[in-house]
Amino acid sequence: MQFVKVGNVAFLFSKQLPITRNSSNARDYVPLIYGHIDAVFASVRIMTTAASSAVVIRIPKRMQERIENIKQVQSKRTNKLPTVKAGRLLIKSKNPQLNQSVGYTLGKFEQPVLSSKGWKGKEAIGDYFTINSTQSAPPFIVSHEGEDNDTAGHKTFESFHICPELVETLQSLNIIHPTTVQMQTIPKILKRHNILCAAETGSGKTLAYLLPIIHKLQAEKRLETLTDAERHIQAVVMVPSRELAEQVTSVARSIGQRFGLVVKVVGGGRGVGNIKATFSHSQPDLLVATPGALLKALWKKFVSLSELNFLVIDEADTMFDASFAGMLEKILSHTQVASRLSETVGFTRKAQLVVVGATFPGGVGEILSKVTDLGSMVVVKSQMLHYLMPHVKQTFLRVKGADKILELHQALKKAEQEHKGVLLFCNSASTVNWLGYTLEEMGVCHMRLQGEMPAAMREGIFKNFQRGNVNVLICTDIASRGLDTQRVGLIVNYDFPESHTDYIHRAGRVGRAGGSSGGEVLSFVTHRWDVELVQKIETAARRRTSLPGMESEIKHPSNKTDLTIE
Repeated sequence: MQFVKVGNVAFLFSKQLPITRNSSNARDYVPLIYGHIDAVFASVRIMTTAASSAVVIRIPKRMQERIENIKQVQSKRTNKLPTVKAGRLLIKSKNPQLNQSVGYTLGKFEQPVLSSKGWKGKEAIGDYFTINSTQSAPPFIVSHEGEDNDTAGHKTFESFHICPELVETLQSLNIIHPTTVQMQTIPKILKRHNILCAAETGSGKTLAYLLPIIHKLQAEKRLETLTDAERHIQAVVMVPSRELAEQVTSVARSIGQRFGLVVKVVGGGRGVGNIKATFSHSQPDLLVATPGALLKALWKKFVSLSELNFLVIDEADTMFDASFAGMLEKILSHTQVASRLSETVGFTRKAQLVVVGATFPGGVGEILSKVTDLGSMVVVKSQMLHYLMPHVKQTFLRVKGADKILELHQALKKAEQEHKGVLLFCNSASTVNWLGYTLEEMGVCHMRLQGEMPAAMREGIFKNFQRGNVNVLICTDIASRGLDTQRVGLIVNYDFPESHTDYIHRAGRVGRAGGSSGGEVLSFVTHRWDVELVQKIETAARRRTSLPGMESEIKHPSNKTDLTIE
């Protein structure tokens, strides 16, 4: 009897069973450790040839049980249904074994095998995977294929019974069919409900609240006998940035000018003198404002919200965060918000509240509960809220920081050939500037947009990009909230976003309602701390579930307090 050591395992040999060069008995006794049966057997064979031509391997029972357990686990893995079936791929990985077909569905308790599993290590550099688009049209666009004209006719804006002139204006702008969000939201606003609209980016939320508001305002204006000096603001739309304020104002004017409605805008970066000049001649019917500018106007008594009929808070996830929440609460203290449907009609009516966004931080309920009854708010929620958009191709590339410029240059060359507008997202203003200088040296024509620029300069830059004067815009997340980017075909996350919310908003700049079909997102994954977010995104894609940790409901405060507004 003799001991032979293979690796870290010692084997006890005796002459009870023969092991020959071609014997199969040996394979039945050699342990399956890390799957290397042949390597272990070869080692044993070499070491025992000189000592004896017939030896037996004795394996302790405890080790045999362990071997059987390993065999069973590996057998399950071997016999597991493949994630690749005939047809299109949902996930395409650098390693083809990690591909997943559109037709494959993970079991409830089945753990997905992620392409990004080992991405925290340096050996993953150069790895990638793509979440392919599985449909051509956005999920919020109502399909009319296979329907007759009568059925399809019910899905035009005429079905809302808004004024014919408004429908004609929309048709002249080539806006014929409402999106699913608009179909759910517009009737409820027309019925004067307080609304919480939670829907994905690019689904037409702006038009969903502007249309019913303008319909109501034009109906009242026809009966109005007030002079300009006696007019008060009827509707206010609050947004987080000056760029978004200008955009919403442009849409409101395009559909409201036919009715003689006065639409004005006050945004950040303007002094008190400019704000005063905006209201010097008359009060607008509809005001679009950022919180800071509106608060200045209220403090200086340039405006009054005492007779407000509509109050809209757009981009709620930004408006209710710490940077705006204090200002927003002060503005709400100047308004009378309805708590019941009966309070939105009559001579002493109060303002109808519309809150719009994709996510709702905890502070929303805390603030709104002070001015209205949260139970009175009707919730409109998109079915695809917080899901990855199925009509947008999304690629994730594990890359060294030094190699990002080379990868970016290749992506820009391809986008130029396809005549696509490109948004390059960075996490800081300094990176925007550095990347701009680098692209200048490479001969890439571009513009930069970041929060440290003066507001007037930012406004001009984004308008030039929208008009197509330049095809590449380097920006921070200031361009990811609400801005209309219909001409954009490629999003590049040069710096990977810091949260699910930021990723959803950035990716939402492509594949928007009314924009060109198709779109692509390319994300560079450089740091170890980016990988966890990538893995959550990949898991959501493979399971076809929403991204975790995203709030779409208003949380009721634990101790609700009533605020009496004088």
